[in-house]
Amino acid sequence: RGRSRRFGFTFQGLCGTLCKDRLFQLLSFVAFILEEVVTTCSQCSPLYFFEFVSCTAFLFTALLLILLSTNLHKRVGIDSWPTLDFVYTAVICVVFFIASIVFSSRNGGTDLEKAAVIFGFLATLAFLVDAVWFVKMKGFPFKKTNQPSTSNGGAPVAEAEKLNSVNGGAD
Repeated sequence: RGRSRRFGFTFQGLCGTLCKDRLFQLLSFVAFILEEVVTTCSQCSPLYFFEFVSCTAFLFTALLLILLSTNLHKRVGIDSWPTLDFVYTAVICVVFFIASIVFSSRNGGTDLEKAAVIFGFLATLAFLVDAVWFVKMKGFPFKKTNQPSTSNGGAPVAEAEKLNSVNGGAD
């Protein structure tokens, strides 16, 4: 019963992903729209960089939202969606932070530019909170475990007891 048969949406455990991704999508979109309506710029490179980052964050978040809320994520061939989500969130957080700093230090000081910077920092904060929450709840996705490797790269470990012993291992 966790699925809608009509469109292939999966609803089991999806509310958290939908709510989080919708928030990121909204903040990124508002930052993008606010900088897009800036009519003049004295130094346009920071504006264009901020535009690229906010638009990319919006579109990639929309793509992840569509993939994870439908059955399409099963067809893509990615084995670890949580790891992908963490890496995406961390990278966008850092890049959005850099773009927001650059744009806040190099803009014309108009109200639209200030509002775009504020939404850029809010989006950065939302991505940061999600990355920290992920690590707290699920652990760091690239943490090495102390489990022995299954590859043939190392020396074999000696057995403590023979397997086919007639005397119960008292040989």
